[in-house]
Amino acid sequence: MTETTELLDAGERLDAEELREVQLERLRAQLRHAYAHVPFYRESFDKAGVHPDDCRSLADLARFPFTTKADLREHYPYGMFAVPRERVRRIHASSGTTGRPTVVGYTDNDLSMWADMVARSIRAAGGRPGDTVHVAYGYGLFTGGLGAHYGAERLGCTVVPASGGMTARQVQLIQDLKPGVIMVTPSYMLTLLDEFERQGVDPRSTSLRVGIFGAEPWTEGMRREIEERFAIDAVDIYGLSEVIGPGVAQECVETKDGLHVHEDHFYPEVVDPVTGEVLPDGERGELVFTSLTKEAMPVIRYRTRDLTRLLPGTARTFRRMEKVTGRSDDMVILRGVNLFPTQIEEIVLRTPGVAPHFQLRLTREGRLDALTVRAEARPDAPAGTREDAARAIAAAVKDGIGVSVTVEIVEPESLERSVGKIRRIVDLRPR
Repeated sequence: MTETTELLDAGERLDAEELREVQLERLRAQLRHAYAHVPFYRESFDKAGVHPDDCRSLADLARFPFTTKADLREHYPYGMFAVPRERVRRIHASSGTTGRPTVVGYTDNDLSMWADMVARSIRAAGGRPGDTVHVAYGYGLFTGGLGAHYGAERLGCTVVPASGGMTARQVQLIQDLKPGVIMVTPSYMLTLLDEFERQGVDPRSTSLRVGIFGAEPWTEGMRREIEERFAIDAVDIYGLSEVIGPGVAQECVETKDGLHVHEDHFYPEVVDPVTGEVLPDGERGELVFTSLTKEAMPVIRYRTRDLTRLLPGTARTFRRMEKVTGRSDDMVILRGVNLFPTQIEEIVLRTPGVAPHFQLRLTREGRLDALTVRAEARPDAPAGTREDAARAIAAAVKDGIGVSVTVEIVEPESLERSVGKIRRIVDLRPR
């Protein structure tokens, strides 16, 4: 470890053997808690022919059934809770844009643990007590804003609860209040970048030194874009509301080599997305999480749909998850070729004259699906270069991914911006 031990909390100081002992003890207790208090888990365990007492090693977890987002929605709103409603202190929920929202509850202990995990994350990213943290994640049912807020306060930071939106005002707040840390989605950070430049302010002149970005996949190319144009360290935070919110895993600023999973509270597996078979560390597949200490809503083998792989720890004992490359349910199959938005993003980012804002539009031409990449021109790009940029992107997609697409270079700031997760794919195909 490169950071002094005094800055780490007790969980981060565990060696590998101690960590495994803690994980097994907490896993067995969590399985018993879920089985005893959540009818869904009791029924699914019984149907699979397993009982919490059958878990005698960490490897035995693979015998237990998965939990999916559909399961959570089917038991909306409180069917997955493991404590009486009067013990629940807060409720968060997903947006529900694709169906019923998923509702998540927290006890006092859950909220305290969550704040600890986000505080741990901010510290790993380079934040310190006394820092001012500008939180531009959305507040409300989305876990990002309040999760970041209480974690920063737990670390001993001053919080600017900016939330999302009012971009010009956010730029002014950053200039006036001089935060050292910003927590925001990477796509909205690029929107802030555009606003700084629109106002004639050099983004590299601000007080910001660390950006903690999450809530959507982002590439190494986007990291370079943000770091070079803002002169900050850009690090990744990972979480999802069904597991706790932000703070499940965090990239360390000194290595920037993947996100160390907080394994003393969240046990990770990577499985084959099709067969569900557990894959060995180092192989890429779908990320699965089991909570180890949650009270209000334990989750057992929750399928995140995020694609990654597990690697040995570096800056911490905890294993690392590689930066998420996409989602198994975000994948576009275009004329037999698998394509992810992050692959397009890498191409757009290295194309001269094109801004890092793009959208994929799926249509159907006759019996075949077609994909149009719409990317914004940079404000300072000569108008005559747009056709060259479009041809370059189309050629790179064809050469690198193996599929033909149409490319449109559109006016700057003409694509819809989002203060939360960016909508990368617009599916216009007939149902």
